[in-house]
Amino acid sequence: MARKVFVPVTLKVDSDGRIRPVDITWTDGHTYEIDRVKDVRQAAASKIGGTGIRYTIMVHGKETHIYCDEGKWFVEAYQ
Repeated sequence: MARKVFVPVTLKVDSDGRIRPVDITWTDGHTYEIDRVKDVRQAAASKIGGTGIRYTIMVHGKETHIYCDEGKWFVEAYQ
């Protein structure tokens, strides 16, 4: 079962105002560097509900998603 987990995200903002996430800190305090942002779009978090700006990212060679909803960042986590 999936659940919404809010996480701290380090961001870079360029001179045009575009936001690029740099890393994510998990609930245990471990920080994961984002290797690459592949896509950014408005989308639903299909497994847990709700919408936000979905960032498709690569972390350690694996594709995953993080979401920004009104300035709060979350991931779909599995228990």
